[in-house]
Amino acid sequence: MSSYVPSGFARSRVSLPTLTAVAALVCSMAGVQIGAAPQARAATLADEVATPPMGWNTWNSFHCNISEQLIKASADRIVSSGMKAAGYEYVVVDDCWMANQRDANGKLQADPNRFGSGMKALGDYLHARGLKFGIYQSPTDKTCEQRLHNRPGTGSEGFERKDAETFAEWGVDYLKYDWCSKAGTLEIQKQRFSLMRDELARATAATAAASGQSERPIVYSINANSWFDENTGSTFDWSSIANLWRTTEDIKNAWLKTEDTRYGEGVLDITRFSGPLGAQAGPGHWNDPDMLEVGVTKDGQSLTPDESRSHMSLWAQMAAPLMAGHKLDEMTPETLSILTNQDVLAVDQDTLGRAARIVTDSDAQLLTVRELAGGDWSVSLTNTSDSAATVTTSVSALGIAGAPSYAFKNLWTGAVGTTSGTLSATLAPHATALLRLTPSGPIASTQAAPSNGTFEIASASAPAQTIDNSGSSVTGKQMITWERKRNDNQRWTLTGNPDGTFAVKSAITGLCLDIKNNSSATGAAVIQWTCGTNKSNQKFSLTPAGGNRYNLVAQNSGLAVTPSGTGSNSLLTQQPVSSAKAWTFIRLG
Repeated sequence: MSSYVPSGFARSRVSLPTLTAVAALVCSMAGVQIGAAPQARAATLADEVATPPMGWNTWNSFHCNISEQLIKASADRIVSSGMKAAGYEYVVVDDCWMANQRDANGKLQADPNRFGSGMKALGDYLHARGLKFGIYQSPTDKTCEQRLHNRPGTGSEGFERKDAETFAEWGVDYLKYDWCSKAGTLEIQKQRFSLMRDELARATAATAAASGQSERPIVYSINANSWFDENTGSTFDWSSIANLWRTTEDIKNAWLKTEDTRYGEGVLDITRFSGPLGAQAGPGHWNDPDMLEVGVTKDGQSLTPDESRSHMSLWAQMAAPLMAGHKLDEMTPETLSILTNQDVLAVDQDTLGRAARIVTDSDAQLLTVRELAGGDWSVSLTNTSDSAATVTTSVSALGIAGAPSYAFKNLWTGAVGTTSGTLSATLAPHATALLRLTPSGPIASTQAAPSNGTFEIASASAPAQTIDNSGSSVTGKQMITWERKRNDNQRWTLTGNPDGTFAVKSAITGLCLDIKNNSSATGAAVIQWTCGTNKSNQKFSLTPAGGNRYNLVAQNSGLAVTPSGTGSNSLLTQQPVSSAKAWTFIRLG
């Protein structure tokens, strides 16, 4: 859940001074200094989460219409349907499980009407069936629903230690911790999320010591992106703080957000935003592009079967947590088969933990490639258009050329074959072919240079930051990096020169990247200027930097186009070549 506020509602907001003051007090009590860097990740914080968590969450289908009877019946169906055997083990009770106030000792209480037996009893029920218990809370004073409906707040603000102890006592295995407020800066968020991380580690260790039993670590899932505010952590690397972190606003059961006016992001929208963040993911820490909408019907709308398979394919390629959210008593055989496809789940759960990279992203097709343990590769070919189309690529274009041939399997149809390079699929609108490739021998090279075409030039050191000309047509304007928006400001055409260099031209202005004043000095500005013929300060070479990344090197100086920082509005200058400051090229057409 996040922060949806329908029109007509005023947002009940925590004021920043109040939030800051309380955060300072709480952090001071806990020995955490506001403004300091987050502590190193607690060693006991569910570090055994080697692959993305899988489970089921109440929110997408039920919102606040939840009860212990619903959770128990759903848990039983997860087991009886085979979903548990397929890997869906966490049952997460989202918002609205709490009473309107804490008890006299400040302890959280379950809503007595919805969860009359209490949350520990519910956790025991889940554990008895081999499932794991997840719960929802907020680091501010109110949860989303409490804020939306101006109810008394029982968020964790000021109660972090008490709540962590309570969750450990109840046998909680998974905490979904949702900021759900527009107030607060990224720095405050880092401190507040770090505080609960450390309290969870302390509480689980203390509970284990007191009981004489082995420790039950709590998987820590955070969402810093309520209202998708630019002050929050939409692209921040939270891997030192949490096991998984939301990268976007809430998902909805639509292919694109432009299809209707309902709040939320579509499957393709989220893929386009989260895909470039893959370098942050790895065993124990995962980008979370939000829950699955497979089988979910909302407002009379649902994904088509092809869109559902694309949803699963793209989440598997991103090494995403898989949290289903459909009504289990209405689950169709097709929904079950999509959710439990073992070949697709094996890609998502691959032990190498290396998320896919986007190779091509256009209005016609989306291509991604993921390196898997043991030398295999998974490749997704998605028809992003609204008409049936054939999507074609090659192992060379994907950057995995080098083997004499490749055996492949289509993970949705089961079809198998062999190719020496070409990969192709005829697809319905919004459909995806997910292929697993096994090279016949060792890969000689994984470095395939971009060729002529239109690209987004994304920073390898700052996920989701791309070269942007600010929409300006002014010659001499210095270029910057900005959050990925897929707009014309961020579209660049590479045109090869006879000498093997490239000119880099803005798709919106027709102006070219240019080293100001033809300077060979370190720190010279990278600007846009009228394109010329054989101008050395507009010629660039692509120098391999490993992992399909390239330095963009100016011919006149031998220095590389480099951002001044890792965030939006970082100015581009030329600096010594460094693999840490390289770029990836996402083909747009």
